[in-house]
Amino acid sequence: MTSGTPGRPGTPDGPRGPGSAAETGPAGRSGGPVEVGRGRVSKVRRVRGSRRPPTVTTDTARPEGGGRAAAGDAPAPARQWPLLFVLGTAAVGLLVVGTDPFEQSFRVGTMLVGAALLLGAVLRRLLPSVGMLAVRSRFTDMATYGVMGSLIVLLALMVQPRPWLRIPFLEDILHLTVT
Repeated sequence: MTSGTPGRPGTPDGPRGPGSAAETGPAGRSGGPVEVGRGRVSKVRRVRGSRRPPTVTTDTARPEGGGRAAAGDAPAPARQWPLLFVLGTAAVGLLVVGTDPFEQSFRVGTMLVGAALLLGAVLRRLLPSVGMLAVRSRFTDMATYGVMGSLIVLLALMVQPRPWLRIPFLEDILHLTVT
């Protein structure tokens, strides 16, 4: 850290003049920030051997497996087929719920939405690259899609009237909270 003068303020990294340590890095190696003018930094690279993160980041890291699901010369829908498959399954479920074509269609449609999330978890696990279906790390995506899909399917099976699945201790908990 250098102290400032009335005409030139101090900086936490030291002076930033030509040939200074900020331009050449420690021990004369290049790779530090280079001042372009009036305090703007043009390029930041990590110094070799340093475990310190860069001071300025220019981009976010792509999630693990977030590359294209098909070759780069394929059209956009073909490159994003895992996401489109999951969204299509969820859309069919919402269509079944919205149109109400048969008895218990709300249950079947909701189960399709949950199954779409479970399908997303399976695709995220099995495929090395899933395009925009990858949002976070592989483990976090699988856990999120799996838990949410399982809960939606479980609730669809237990919804009243005439539930397809009965879990007695949950009914006891519900009766204790309502009465």
